[in-house]
Amino acid sequence: MAKPRIIILMHYLELGGAEMALIGLLCALDPSRVDVDLFIYSHQGPLMKFIPKWVNLLPEDPAYSVVERPIVETIKKKQYKVALGRLIAKAKHKLFVNYAKIEGEDASLYSFIGHCLSDVLPNISSNVEYDLCISFLTPHDFGWHKVRAKRRIAWIHTDYSQMFVNRSLELNVWGAYDAIASISDEVTHSFVKAFPSLESRVIAIENILPESYVRARADEFNVSEEMTGKVRLLSIGRFCAAKNYDNVPYIARYMVKLGIQDLKWYIIGFGGDEALIRTKIKETGMEDHVVLLGKKENPYPYIKACDIYVQPSRYEGKSITVREAQILCKPVAVTAYPTAPSQIKNGVDGVIVPLGNEGCARGLAEFIADTATQSRIVEYLRTHDYANISEVEKIYNIIR
Repeated sequence: MAKPRIIILMHYLELGGAEMALIGLLCALDPSRVDVDLFIYSHQGPLMKFIPKWVNLLPEDPAYSVVERPIVETIKKKQYKVALGRLIAKAKHKLFVNYAKIEGEDASLYSFIGHCLSDVLPNISSNVEYDLCISFLTPHDFGWHKVRAKRRIAWIHTDYSQMFVNRSLELNVWGAYDAIASISDEVTHSFVKAFPSLESRVIAIENILPESYVRARADEFNVSEEMTGKVRLLSIGRFCAAKNYDNVPYIARYMVKLGIQDLKWYIIGFGGDEALIRTKIKETGMEDHVVLLGKKENPYPYIKACDIYVQPSRYEGKSITVREAQILCKPVAVTAYPTAPSQIKNGVDGVIVPLGNEGCARGLAEFIADTATQSRIVEYLRTHDYANISEVEKIYNIIR
């Protein structure tokens, strides 16, 4: 009997939570049970080399490769239809925003991009009908329109209560999928509140992490010369509004005022908010306490070297880096974003501190001083599994 054939769609494999979750899923899938084709729109990013050898990486398609590139670059590469589709999407988005009352981060542009490019982009593996198509990141239009498949599943990675989307366009797309994978109960709740008619299609699939990969990479090199100070905090993520790094200098300043003079708060990442964060560091006089380490292909030795891993986000779906820190048995502190209780058992495998700057500073200061709680958390982490490998069975169940 032939093995079920799966195709997975993803934008690229830059450093990020969703990208790492995809690598975890690929590592968990069993080549004796399924055949997997992987379609990456643009073959870029440091995680490309960690795609398991048995996975069939489909060739890069020129049209898909520029879906997220600047429009000028898209034109230079002679992908005129893609460039026109994106320009139309931007125009429709602008008109929509002018009439919409936006609450939360505006993510409605992705809805228009997916909608406008569906008629432009070519079919993916048009000669194959897959048993399952997995669309791993929005827009999910292409997994619906451009792949022949018996069943389809789309992933939710974010908290919809914090996102503004074009619900009419999104509903049509999500509704085309047989199952919708949610990474946490809180993510499910926010999604169902936005799209109540789709509640029956949502299934919980926790992020799968390759534990052996995380542990092995943590030992690749020593960062003691880069990470100094008696109190070393670490945060990892894109420099964007969701991660709240623009407030870290203010939180750090409060902590110094509370007497934590040896504080060093390191941040690994990249993104559009870097200039803003650097400005805030200078404005608060925190140059000696908040350090941007930039983009790191291997962040795990830094996690291993820190004293406490901190996720200071305004909102999250379910942070991969928090799970990675727990795999490496590090005390973790997260801010009280809406989905935090699905991430942390407060006082058991980490702590939840207030989101406001002063409250966050006080919460972190108390956690730093409470070495007994830190030790108890570390012992708990050593005896519990955070890789979630068994979650892959839910994928097999869909295609049985």
